[in-house]
Amino acid sequence: MDSYKKIKAIISGGGTGGHIFPALSIAGELKELNPETEILFVGAQGRMEMEKVPAAGYEIIGLPVAGLQRKLTLSNLALPFKVVRSVRMARKILKEFRPDIAIGVGGYASAPLLWAAESLGIPTLIQEQNGYAGLTNKILGKKAKSICVAYEGMERFFPADRIVITGNPIRKEIVPATEQTRKEAIEYYGLNPDKKHIFIVGGSLGSGTLNNAMKQWIEGGCPGGEDVEVIWQCGKYYKPSVDEFMDRKRKSGISLDSVRHFDFITRMDLAYACADLVVSRSGASSVSELCAMHKAVIFVPSPNVAEDHQTHNAMALVRKEAAMIVKDCDAADSLMTTACKVVHETECLKKMEKNIALLALPDAARTISDEIYKIIG
Repeated sequence: MDSYKKIKAIISGGGTGGHIFPALSIAGELKELNPETEILFVGAQGRMEMEKVPAAGYEIIGLPVAGLQRKLTLSNLALPFKVVRSVRMARKILKEFRPDIAIGVGGYASAPLLWAAESLGIPTLIQEQNGYAGLTNKILGKKAKSICVAYEGMERFFPADRIVITGNPIRKEIVPATEQTRKEAIEYYGLNPDKKHIFIVGGSLGSGTLNNAMKQWIEGGCPGGEDVEVIWQCGKYYKPSVDEFMDRKRKSGISLDSVRHFDFITRMDLAYACADLVVSRSGASSVSELCAMHKAVIFVPSPNVAEDHQTHNAMALVRKEAAMIVKDCDAADSLMTTACKVVHETECLKKMEKNIALLALPDAARTISDEIYKIIG
């Protein structure tokens, strides 16, 4: 498409970085195509997007909607009322902003916003990041003009004639590392260039399983890690307990110079760049970024997600020998010893890097933006 006119778009969704970063990537691409384009975000009150979206320079309105708790709680009884109130608020937002299109990226807020948009005759597009579609997107997909997906075989969930394989939008700085960026990354994190490097990342919120695996490995004297350095994103929620654990270990005389732990990694590009091996949850954004970075990875799918979609995401790569997998229930005992073994197997790393590179779709945000313009006409 040669010229991109000014449009008005509402982007809705959030809850985790896996929804927020693709949303910001789409917004950034739309603004790049036409800087006059107006974008409004709609999120869920009290969730991560209410902080991250304004930090990226966009306006966001929060809805009172919340997710269904798996345990029987009083908050579940209030859920229908919150949904009804959120749909009413969404209709008001849409009537005032008058968007050309409503884009849903998953997460609590996307359902009431897109339901309201569909009832008002505003065209909708949904972006399904995972290899197994969630219930909300399956319902929204029935009326969406386009469903942008990252995996093959999604006609199980959506009308085949409206599916477009685009990949998942990722941050622009996530590109394969050069020797120069690797050198910069090693200096940035204060690492030894002669050692092997493992990057442990449990998604934007951290992972109790990966943190416990790290603690167990440290308790056991870091077996297999004599020439290994670790960058460990433990998550904001877990940081105080990890700090306390690390302080206790240091006081007991254990040297932990080879481990750098952080609540949140802002320079993901550099953390990926210096890693010989990544250990990660298999949320959709993480998978897409690892493909784009051409990184060898051991996935530990979270079992605490709808439809076990992280296992579906990981297995799509494992079947193509582009990644390895360790089950969540096995992680505490075997994850770090496996990672320390694999990080020394040069041929294995090269094979995974080569195969994962073949799965990269780095232009997803542009492809989705073109789809948005096609719908608007």
